[in-house]
Amino acid sequence: MSRFGGKPPMGRDRVRLSTTEKQAAVAAAKDQRPEFDNDKLLNLLRSAKSELQGMRLIHMHLSLLKDKDPAGQMMVRTIIQELASKASYLQPFNISNGDVIVLYKGLKLTGVTDVCQKLEQVFLSKTTLTGANPYKEYSLYSIMELALNFINVIRFIEELQASETGNAVTETKPPITLEELGKLERSMQMFDLSPFLFNQAIANIGSSSESEMEYFELYISIKLLQERLCPEYDITANKWLFNYFTANLDQSVLRALNHGLSFMRGRRIGININLSTVISTGFVKFDERLPIDFRGQVVLEVSKGDLIENLSLFNEVVEFAQDRRYQIAVDGLNPFWVTNFDLEYLNADYAKIFWSNDMLEMEPAFEKFFRDRIAEQDRCKFILARCDSVSSLVYAHKMGISLVQGRAVDNILRKGVSVREAIAHAKMG
Repeated sequence: MSRFGGKPPMGRDRVRLSTTEKQAAVAAAKDQRPEFDNDKLLNLLRSAKSELQGMRLIHMHLSLLKDKDPAGQMMVRTIIQELASKASYLQPFNISNGDVIVLYKGLKLTGVTDVCQKLEQVFLSKTTLTGANPYKEYSLYSIMELALNFINVIRFIEELQASETGNAVTETKPPITLEELGKLERSMQMFDLSPFLFNQAIANIGSSSESEMEYFELYISIKLLQERLCPEYDITANKWLFNYFTANLDQSVLRALNHGLSFMRGRRIGININLSTVISTGFVKFDERLPIDFRGQVVLEVSKGDLIENLSLFNEVVEFAQDRRYQIAVDGLNPFWVTNFDLEYLNADYAKIFWSNDMLEMEPAFEKFFRDRIAEQDRCKFILARCDSVSSLVYAHKMGISLVQGRAVDNILRKGVSVREAIAHAKMG
């Protein structure tokens, strides 16, 4: 069973998506055409801005489904309503683009996640996603702290109403097929991946007594790889095929690194990796061939989604990592997840938070809670990633986050300037 810390207390609320419930939802949808709640949601948000503490939001991105289900919104509302008896507040809203947004209070995160995952499985068993959701995740659902995303949600609704014509069609590449994925895998086995292998610095802006470079993340540019090897298809559109692809990509990266890490000599490195890859024979070979001076200098970066879906496997990987002197980074967090994950319990060495301008709009009470959660983690170091401006670096310093990564860091380092000095100068300006 997973264990989380912070607010609210975590537990396991199981809501099973039965065939009977699904059929009832579809039947109800045929009898009742849903009305759109854009204005209703906007009015509620504007009038309740001072009462957002503790409010959370589920965003079901049904508009991203390639083949739309006319009964989709009603199905989501029917199943989500099963949580209402456990919530202190719950209200769903049908959005005019086909999405469903649910506001709620007082529900356990694990119970909400269970329901959302079941709904995602139902929809994606029939069709695929056409791309990433507005929060840059390849997922049919998002769960967020409303106080953090208040401005973002209002802008989403307002921009939708301003741009909607009723006939807009988004042009997308077709999702990659299993046959094409097989061709891509065969190409990768014979292809030199080095032109697609990049590294990005994680800089330390904390104690001046420590090295300014914490480690360098090695990553493959999926976008460039797609443009070079299969430009006609979208690798990311099908969630399961994309997961399968990244697992095979991991093996290709490990093979490439087995041929030599001399280009990273003297630096600590981080590798994006699936949990299933760490227990594979390919990783065993990588581990056996790891140069002695890199032992204890490699960070395994695991995505938040992979961790949630495979918690028992994550615990196995942690034991292996501790035995073989690897460190673990949990990637893809936001303030909501930081305040709900017990990172000390998970034995994470690093936690990577994705920067968003919405962090500047946080309610003061939630911002204090977020800062306190960061401060109370004794062993886990926080990284603010995707920093695209100096203001994001100043924000990291303000919140007690000592490690930063992103284009803003790259630009400063390219000029031969210390990131610490750049932040100090920006704070004086």
